[in-house]
Amino acid sequence: QVQLVESGGGLVQAGESLRLSCAASGTGFSSNTMGWYRQAPGKQRELVATITTGGTTNYADSVKGRFTISRDNFKSISLQMNSLKPDDTAVYYCNLDSRLRKMNVWGQGTQVTVSS
Repeated sequence: QVQLVESGGGLVQAGESLRLSCAASGTGFSSNTMGWYRQAPGKQRELVATITTGGTTNYADSVKGRFTISRDNFKSISLQMNSLKPDDTAVYYCNLDSRLRKMNVWGQGTQVTVSS
């Protein structure tokens, strides 16, 4: 089965940076969208950033100018998080969606904690 493996979470102070990585298992993927979502305590899961195979990106307003999503290869993505704020504290989940293969897969999540 397809699995997503996330890494890079941790505990940092406000203003510092982290880089999250996500790699999908299995064979090749075509025309997919990969991205990051997060869920803070007491909140619903929300979109952080997504990137298509063609390179089109989408960001939540709260992270524009601070976070950058990129593709390391056809089935791996990274999220560079700069100028972190306490409000960024959440569990961050990697997601892969493929219309051609009718798949939607979630990672297990990685904790990001930003202290003031």
